[in-house]
Amino acid sequence: MSLVPLIMAGGTGSRLWPLSRQLNPKQFRSLTGKRTMFQETLARLEGLEDADPIVICNEEHRFIVAEQLRQGPVESAAILLEPVGRNTAPAIALGALHAMTHGDDPVLMVMAADHRIADVEAFHAAIHTARPLAEAGELVTFGVVPTHAETGYGYIQRGEAVDGGGGYAVARFIEKPDAATAEAWLAGGEHYWNSGMFMFRAGRYLEELERLQPDMVAACRAALAEGERDMDFVRLARESFTTCPAESVDYAVMEHTRSVVVPLDAGWSDIGSWSALWEVNPKDADGNAVHGDVLTDASRNSLVHAEHRMVATLGIDDLVIVETKDAVLVAHKDRVQEVKRLVERLREAGRCEHLDHREVYRPWGCYDSIDAGERFQVKRITVKPGERLSVQMHHHRAEHWVVVSGTARVTNGDRSYLVSENESTFIPVGHIHSLENPGKIPLELVEVQSGSYLGEDDIVRLDDQYGRVPTTVEPSV
Repeated sequence: MSLVPLIMAGGTGSRLWPLSRQLNPKQFRSLTGKRTMFQETLARLEGLEDADPIVICNEEHRFIVAEQLRQGPVESAAILLEPVGRNTAPAIALGALHAMTHGDDPVLMVMAADHRIADVEAFHAAIHTARPLAEAGELVTFGVVPTHAETGYGYIQRGEAVDGGGGYAVARFIEKPDAATAEAWLAGGEHYWNSGMFMFRAGRYLEELERLQPDMVAACRAALAEGERDMDFVRLARESFTTCPAESVDYAVMEHTRSVVVPLDAGWSDIGSWSALWEVNPKDADGNAVHGDVLTDASRNSLVHAEHRMVATLGIDDLVIVETKDAVLVAHKDRVQEVKRLVERLREAGRCEHLDHREVYRPWGCYDSIDAGERFQVKRITVKPGERLSVQMHHHRAEHWVVVSGTARVTNGDRSYLVSENESTFIPVGHIHSLENPGKIPLELVEVQSGSYLGEDDIVRLDDQYGRVPTTVEPSV
């Protein structure tokens, strides 16, 4: 019976703003090493998986997932695109249905893309313990052996040991406790943190979900059957999936059926807040965890994360300071769970800093919004060799392109021509245009937009090699 990893890569990680954004959330960022959290999740599968992983992500993250898969360490994976978020129970159902497409009933190793596991060997050992239980038909969850009295996690209370060794019947799932209760559970040794990782046969999970949530299974079946393949992606049918109830796997299944917990003592963290990141990162003699160009003086027990400029601190204690190109967060470590309130205020104010970074990644490369004014906007654009932006036009703005390095092939109305380093071209309002890098090195150019309206909804997309739907409201490049 094969083992298929099922990686849930949805979510926005709003408590890690401003580094985590809606269109580029924490699982696709490098937080504890050179690789992103998603890539670290893939890397720890080495030596375990019997088949390509299945990745479930939001439709808007599809190109980030594809690019990070291309960079390794996993060569290929099935990518299922959710048109809307419906929580973990439907996501796992989709993965189970996809895994059984050819009549197989593999064991699914369900994990989130944004967890940190320091001891990979211990993680593998827990999986080897759980696998025969799952093959025998058990619904297995992994309970993290607590290292401190944590009030931010749900808990699992274990019951009697099950036959086969290493697992325990789940006595109950418990919501986040108060501090006194968490202290008592830590001392007792019978309670584990709920990791949100599971192992079971695909058919066994669907059997229980069908019994408990038949409407959910029906919606997932329809969304998958009516969906379509788009390049490397499986695009679910929006209308069918939108009717699917939204529920977590705990509430939909695990709390209402027999399940088994396997202890996991592997340095696990969900990096759910800036204080959690401070806890797992190396610290200097004063207890400071720093990243980037940081200078500290008389500062203690703080996290300072600098992305693009030097950050200096003097006389601070227990603070979190995070600098990005377009936003800076300063918060007390005791209040970082409330950062998502700031994100909600940004959303309510109609701002864009919660959506994406100033530097935005696309399948063809990336762009950085350098400057903007009332009637102009300046971007630095990088196009990878052999890639091309969509064929498009704008009703209200003109664009002036200056090539900094590389060579551009430009479509401008009915003309097609090359623009080399230190040369420029002008795209008038209303002209159909496109930009391509025909060379062997990255194409770097500066784009100056000018006009009466510079909003990103002034776009008519006519053709696109990446399968993006024409006239979709997307950034113009």
